[in-house]
Amino acid sequence: MPHAHTERDKKFAQCVLPEVEMLLRVATTLTARPGEAEQWVRDTLLRAYPMCDRFDGQQPRAWLLTLMHQARTDRPRDGGTQLPDGRGGGPVRALVGSLGRPGESLVVGPAFHEVVDSALAALPVRYRQVVRLVDIDGLSYAEAAGLLGMREATVTSRLRRARRRIRVRLAAAGLVPGRGER
Repeated sequence: MPHAHTERDKKFAQCVLPEVEMLLRVATTLTARPGEAEQWVRDTLLRAYPMCDRFDGQQPRAWLLTLMHQARTDRPRDGGTQLPDGRGGGPVRALVGSLGRPGESLVVGPAFHEVVDSALAALPVRYRQVVRLVDIDGLSYAEAAGLLGMREATVTSRLRRARRRIRVRLAAAGLVPGRGER
């Protein structure tokens, strides 16, 4: 059955391979251990390959995130999920668009980046996870909820609270308007 194998390879290359970088970003968000993140991605790819024949090609990201969630929950972990702190300027740029200043071009200096990095690092893990998945890794609320095994409303609530905490720190540092100044 060489024909089926070639079709599977084609579909894998078309639907799965373009999402590998996103999978690695998400896995890295979920664990501070690079080796564990890479293993989750490998496990996800190993699950995806034999299933490519039956995959309809629609929404490969959602499909792969579901497979990653399964791979993550099937693999025993020691000590629970940990998140890395302070990934340089990357999180800052991703968060700028979510801080409640639509349409405004924001030019910021190092002080802004330091405050955002500090605010992000100070968030409880449950909030930091959703910020990283949605605002930094670019997942939809539904994708993040599926990956974390929670309701979409929980992701929405945690994201709102996390953004509020970051905004409060920025306002306290005088880097964005406070509540009454908008």
